Parts: sequence; C-alpha cells; structure tokens
Amino acid sequence: MTDRAFAVVRAGALTTVQDGGRPGHAHLGVPRSGALDRPAAALVNRLVGNPPGAAALETTLDGCALRPRCAVTVAVGGAPCAVTVDGCAAAWGTAVRVPAGALLEVGPAVYGVRSYLALSGGVAVEAVLGSRATDLLSGLGPPPLADGAVLPLGVAPLGHARVDTVPQPGPPRELILRTTPGPRADWFTTAALRTLLTRPYRVSSASNRIGLRTEGPPLERATTGELPSEGMVLGAVQVPPDGHPVVFLADHPTTGGYPVVGVVGEADLTTAAQAVPGTVVRFVGAGLWAGA
Repeated sequence: MTDRAFAVVRAGALTTVQDGGRPGHAHLGVPRSGALDRPAAALVNRLVGNPPGAAALETTLDGCALRPRCAVTVAVGGAPCAVTVDGCAAAWGTAVRVPAGALLEVGPAVYGVRSYLALSGGVAVEAVLGSRATDLLSGLGPPPLADGAVLPLGVAPLGHARVDTVPQPGPPRELILRTTPGPRADWFTTAALRTLLTRPYRVSSASNRIGLRTEGPPLERATTGELPSEGMVLGAVQVPPDGHPVVFLADHPTTGGYPVVGVVGEADLTTAAQAVPGTVVRFVGAGLWAGA
C-alpha cells in the first residue's frame, strides 16, 4: 500500500478535519468553523512543511489512532499528549517520520482539550465553500472521523521545519476573556453587568465547538421581552433564559434570539479552545461598560 492516504484505526470521542475555515459566508448562514486553536493548528502544519491553513485533524480529549498507507511526516501539538509509532514513544511538538503501514497513536490529552495532528500534504478531502473544515452545526465538510474510514492526503511538501522542537503555550489554568460591551448589554441590570465582570464562572462540561458554556451566577435581565433573531459573531457572549453566559466559538450559529451582553476578542478564543470543564473563567471588561 503506497497510495497517499491513511486509515482510521480509532476515531476517538470526536476527531474532525479542520483548516482555516470558511470566513465570509455568514450572510448565507454558514459560520467560519475551522480549528478552534488556530495557532496550534498552524504550528503543527509548519512543522511538517504544510501551509498554515492546510487541513489537519483536531482531536477532543482522548486522541485517535491512524495507519498511513505511505511514509508520512507528522506533528502533534495543542493539548499535550503521548504520541507513539508502533507502540514506541515518539516526540510531541516536533516533526516525526512515520513509515507506511505503521500505527500512529495520539493519546488522551494530559491537560487541555484539543490536540492537533498535521500530516505532510494535508488531509485532502473535498473542499466545500473553499474549506475542508468539518462544521458540526451546519453539517458542511467531511463528517467526524469514524473507525475504518480512509482519508486522502495531498502532495507531500519538499521539506519540513528543521527544528528539534517548538515551544507551545500550555492550556490555561484560569481563562481570562477580555470582553467589550455587546449590542444588548442594556437588556441587563447594572448588578448583572457588575456580576459578569467581577464574579468567577467555570467552564461547563456541556461546552463544544459551537459554544463555551459557563456555570456560575446567572445574569438578571432588565428587559424581559422577546428579541427578534439577530446576526451573531464569533466571540459573542449570548445569555439564554437560564442566565448563564455562552461564548460562541467557531461553529456558532450566524443568527440568534437571545441577547448578547458582550463580545470576546478573537485572540482570547484560542485559550478557550483548550479550557477543560471546571476551569475558572473571568470576563474582564474592555471598552466602556456603562454602569458596571
């Protein structure tokens, strides 16, 4: 077997194909999607010689196992985890050569949530709207990996980054989200805004690629009426009827009917991608918060 492809031996809890996403289609109801930890995905791609936006694999919590049908250079980054080739320990965070037919295993995250596996040539599934990313909300892109699936690889690059290892930031012990006022901040009481910006929350186990859900003090609304659906952006902090803020991530809906109290800057959403359930979340005020 020398074709440029790999077989999925163990898909894991949720392993998806992700790249830079498909920005610019929100008016069609299509979110950007793409890798949640974009710097980690770009780094492992660089380590194997791929362009930063090449399609890689994003694993969730418990890793995956693959068997390439050709010799391939790989790199694993993001959430730290064990990496083995045919049962022998291999390096995390650097380029590793995997022979054809060998078993490559990406183990469970030691801490953090999402690990990224780049393979030289990138995952060459069919692009939809210019991206190979799996979008869990709209269903665009390839389905999450399943045991026994075979995925194609692109043409191998001529070389890879000639470094022994590259430092990567670890998952956050405390998640700091710099937040500007949202379009419906006035729908909440002054006390609620003060609560949002001064009280700690925790990451809920119900979080996913669509949104980071929080547990903590509910936010009291000053306006109790219904809100027509409005456009939603990446990082929007939407507050459903239970009062617990939800931070929209890459697969978020492009419209929504619950009020948006704030917006988290994209730079802080990278760390949100690696925050395990129970991580302390602090919304830090940025910009002008009236009454807070």
